[in-house]
Amino acid sequence: MKTKLAATAVLLTLGLTACQENPVSGRNQLVLVSEEQAQASSSQAYAKTVSEAQKKGKLSTNAALNARVKRITDRLVAQAKIMYPPSRDWDWSIAVIDEPTVNAWAMPGGKMAIYTGIIDKLKLSDDEIGQIMGHEISHAILGHGRERMSRAMATQGTLQLGSVLTGRDLTALAPVATIALTLPNSRGAESEADRYGIELAARAGYNPNAAVSLWEKMSTASGNGPPQFLSTHPTPGNRIQALNALVPQMMPLYEKARS
Repeated sequence: MKTKLAATAVLLTLGLTACQENPVSGRNQLVLVSEEQAQASSSQAYAKTVSEAQKKGKLSTNAALNARVKRITDRLVAQAKIMYPPSRDWDWSIAVIDEPTVNAWAMPGGKMAIYTGIIDKLKLSDDEIGQIMGHEISHAILGHGRERMSRAMATQGTLQLGSVLTGRDLTALAPVATIALTLPNSRGAESEADRYGIELAARAGYNPNAAVSLWEKMSTASGNGPPQFLSTHPTPGNRIQALNALVPQMMPLYEKARS
């Protein structure tokens, strides 16, 4: 009981002392990890991922596909640098990984990857790739990776305190790096990335309607997924409804970019 109360006290103290306002969204975030620390660890993880993919022959050698993905992400990155000026100094990089996984991601510091599985299985158009990578890039510029690492650090801090109080080494059960890797983004972070991702893509000249068609395809591929209360992701239906509501606001940005 004492362990639980002390752990709760630690988490409350961390929450009160380490909240920062996000410069893009204005939302308060738990930030225990500096931008430099987040980027350094992400760079190492990215280098390891790319190296392992290369050893397994899983880095795409399709020149046309690689050029297509780079062209799309270059336009998105240009807009990300405007939306979040500190990202102008990031060492942006994109890897196309030749695996059937339906996934894409962007780490702190601009390290990105997209898997051929999501492009091939969903038959993504350029506009839809623009939307999925706009979403992932938004996770990066909104500091969601740092939030996950901070949640991992808070968990680790609780385990360290528990070790002291119980006389057992509980920290070995959950290293920060492992927790950070496996923790999903919160539902709020996913919705936030949807909101800023569709804007980022529109400003880069990618049709906002593609955000809706993208998640319709994702919904079909996932069989609609689990009920919303069981997942940190919004359900596809709720997500599509929210994105549909954003389309009229984003169309002028898209039309301006296209002109």
